[in-house]
Amino acid sequence: MLQWSIKHMSQHDFDIVNQTASSARDDINNALQALASNNSLGTEPTTPYENMWWYDTSNNILKSYKGSGTWINVGRFNQSTNKFEILDDTKVVTTSGDEVGILGDQLISTWETGTGTTESLVSPAKVKAAANAVANAVAIGVGQTWQNVLGSRAIGTSYQNTTGKPIFVSVSGYGTSGGVPMAQVSVDGSTWISVVWRSNTSVNTASFVVPDNSYYRIVNLSVVSGGWAELR
Repeated sequence: MLQWSIKHMSQHDFDIVNQTASSARDDINNALQALASNNSLGTEPTTPYENMWWYDTSNNILKSYKGSGTWINVGRFNQSTNKFEILDDTKVVTTSGDEVGILGDQLISTWETGTGTTESLVSPAKVKAAANAVANAVAIGVGQTWQNVLGSRAIGTSYQNTTGKPIFVSVSGYGTSGGVPMAQVSVDGSTWISVVWRSNTSVNTASFVVPDNSYYRIVNLSVVSGGWAELR
């Protein structure tokens, strides 16, 4: 009659001491059983050796002993689905150990800045959130309000946009005898690009976008009351 024997999980100190032949055989069999089961138990082996395998049955995680009391998590065996599961933040490396990716998530800030080069797993929702965050950071009108800034602005004086995103400027006024009224923008505060107005007695309005960190100014204009507003 054919019978199947199921061995129990076990651990061993892997030290076969002097003993009787039958006891030595049992000791050797117990050691082999521990090896065959990857030292399976809910608590770590009491006599670990470097690079020893231990299957932690309390967490269903296979571990390798590094030494000095440190165990490295290798992977998880899902006993419900019978699947091997890669742990979060598992590194993807070359044979030399150089990291080229990560099987896990990264911080939202990493996705928003877009400067990280480490490949990783990411959900569609995380990609959408990062894309929206970047778009909102530069979109005109998002998180901005119209403000009357006439009291803090002067003709011929340059101002720098330091809000962190583009602003929209609208200025109204009459031309002066000093020349053609113009709105001007500059990336460096030195070289200016002009938006030219008509120089006549009617009120003229210029509306323009100022990129982040760029400069802007108004020249040759007599601004009407309330005629300088900015969406910022």
